Amino acid sequence: MDKLIIRGGNRLSGTIPISGAKNAALTLIPCALLTEEPLTLRNLPRLADIDGFQHLMTQFGVSTEIHGKRPEEFGRVVTFEASRLTSSIAPYDLVRKMRASILVLGPLLARAGEATVSMPGGCAIGNRPIDLHLKALEAFGAQIELTQGYVKAMQPDGGLPGGDFDFPVVSVGATENALMAAVLANDTCRLFNAAREPEIVDLCNLLVAMGAEIEGIGTSDITIHPVKRLHGATYRVMPDRIEAGSYACAAAITGGDVRLEGARADEMQATTRALQSMGVHVEEDAKGMQITTNGSLKPIDLTTAPYPGLATDMQAQLMSLLCKAEGKSVLKETIFENRFMHVPELSRMGADIATEGRTAIVTGPVDLTGAEVMATDLRASMSLVIAALAAEGETQVRRIYHLDRGYERLEEKLQLVGADIERVGDD
Repeated sequence: MDKLIIRGGNRLSGTIPISGAKNAALTLIPCALLTEEPLTLRNLPRLADIDGFQHLMTQFGVSTEIHGKRPEEFGRVVTFEASRLTSSIAPYDLVRKMRASILVLGPLLARAGEATVSMPGGCAIGNRPIDLHLKALEAFGAQIELTQGYVKAMQPDGGLPGGDFDFPVVSVGATENALMAAVLANDTCRLFNAAREPEIVDLCNLLVAMGAEIEGIGTSDITIHPVKRLHGATYRVMPDRIEAGSYACAAAITGGDVRLEGARADEMQATTRALQSMGVHVEEDAKGMQITTNGSLKPIDLTTAPYPGLATDMQAQLMSLLCKAEGKSVLKETIFENRFMHVPELSRMGADIATEGRTAIVTGPVDLTGAEVMATDLRASMSLVIAALAAEGETQVRRIYHLDRGYERLEEKLQLVGADIERVGDD
């Protein structure tokens, strides 16, 4: 098991290339199950979660071919081909570590007529039930059975008849699963109060490229018209807006000047507005963003919310940055009930953070100091790295396998802009 050693105090300056989005890629890969023709994904990030999902796809008979990217380059091109499905079962051993595995349920149901998927795992950031996934599929005509930790979904004879589903609360994963199940239904499927995240738009755009007929892309009301089959496609994964936001916080906390190459500001407006409200200069252009700050940071109040609100995946990183703001900031977490696990670790570094329920009050500015800290989940891990970049002395971040799930070669990217960071074995 590795750890990161970070010696803080360096001002970050230079360019960081933004990788393909993890959360989009994990939705695009299972689309290969919907066609017997090859699906080629470009800009696929090299992450533990992606490797795990590729391994899961082989369970169903999907072949994988990695094309010639050099090892020193970020991202890669991968072709998936499911010419014949050999299984429709996603077993516990392959699913337990990654919640996104539940996203094979919809496409397997659509293509094979049935799917048996273990209940998913993932980060322990709170209760994330899959009931909305199942209710949406039932609304389209699927028969659902829960038994011994598995979900079994089956089409009625003749295929999914189609139907309407109105989400009682917004759910990204359930919207994704419903979309992939609906594209091969026998009749029109409609989703109301659907999630609008850019990753949902990316999924819809790929499905359209494969021959699906979808109306309302980017809105909360989506209509999926029936088609007989989907074909293969070549598609580029969208840039990772959470990675871009994370590195923006890293640049800001060090008083840096960093270009985020490939970032799309229009897909992360809630994050850029938060940064600008704190006094960070954000300059957008067609090919990326420039993040600059030289002065003090202002305190702000933030509340996480479904898109286009502030992403819950940015809460921890912004909390670290607010430790350097002059005054009290309030962060309210509305998505997950257990997403302040990074607070005790930041406190070990000198942060002044008080929590009550789903609200955190951050008082700054404080002089952060290096310490031995332990990552608890993916975004919490990044919050510790951001704090360490501004801390006096050396910080050791343990359990960084969380980081490897969502940040492609993080230490290499930070080294590009002058961070004193290295990965070493944790004895």
